[in-house]
Amino acid sequence: MTRPAVCYVGVDLGGTSLRALAVDGENKILAVKKVRTLRGGGPGRLINRIATLVEATLRDAGVSRSRVRAVSVGAPGPIDRVRGIVEEAPNLGWKRVPLRAELRQLLRVPVFVENDVNVGLMGEHALGAGRGARNAVGIFVGTGIGGALIFDGKLYEGSLGGAGEIGHTVLAINGPLCGCGHRGCVEALASRTAMERDVRAAIKSGRKSNVLKIMKKKKKERMTSSIIVSALKKNDAVMQDVMKRAQFYLGILAANAVNLLDPECVVFGGGIAERMKDDFVGPIRETAYQYFLRRPDPKGVKIVSGQLGDNAGALGAIVLARQRLEA
Repeated sequence: MTRPAVCYVGVDLGGTSLRALAVDGENKILAVKKVRTLRGGGPGRLINRIATLVEATLRDAGVSRSRVRAVSVGAPGPIDRVRGIVEEAPNLGWKRVPLRAELRQLLRVPVFVENDVNVGLMGEHALGAGRGARNAVGIFVGTGIGGALIFDGKLYEGSLGGAGEIGHTVLAINGPLCGCGHRGCVEALASRTAMERDVRAAIKSGRKSNVLKIMKKKKKERMTSSIIVSALKKNDAVMQDVMKRAQFYLGILAANAVNLLDPECVVFGGGIAERMKDDFVGPIRETAYQYFLRRPDPKGVKIVSGQLGDNAGALGAIVLARQRLEA
């Protein structure tokens, strides 16, 4: 086997799992590894686990560390990208963690750190559903709703690095309370957390649903994407109604994004979009088209699900590393 001249490693740091992949200079995937995220024991323990995962991925790829151009990490929460500090990641219990410096000390290679949703869109823009678009919006639906923006082919981060917080677009001024403290954010209306709240409320009001039984069978405390899909396959009426309402709000959100930013492409990512593909995005697209302001042909704007699946974040982190090394 011919060994690659150079190698890049991307890491997707999630609340439940760590995923790393190595690619060569042509973005060919050489190895992929995934382990469980360990949150106990402080940041140092998890950073050591990231370093160990990177080393294991390189071994599987048959690549020595001397050939690694960079390791790039997509991490949750706001990031000080200049210094590579994770400002706050509630799911990890992190505040002001100098991830870049500590990981660079362990691995002795260049390290980059960026927000996980930003790198997810960068991956889809460069290698997936957004390929060829100059301007793109990413909407990632999970426990919350994250967003990212690409303008003129480059990640747009805003004046203070906080651009793309699309999940906190207010759609219902007197709506449900959001985790941010405001009411009516789309995150409080259409995230997986919001869907679970609405399903439980419907069951409590007397409506029949299989969702809680499915959760018990799968030994899950929260309503995951797989549980949503299982309930929909069983034609669960409560889940169908809750999903339809969430898709409507996400359609309004997508229309607002298009009217404000005029992108060529809106990419939906996250577990639900990855599992359901156009069954999830199709109704969102149809609602969005109805609320476009200036589109003689609304279908000129692509509203699509991501193509890269679980690899989007790690591949996007590598795209980011390449851009920053070249700069």
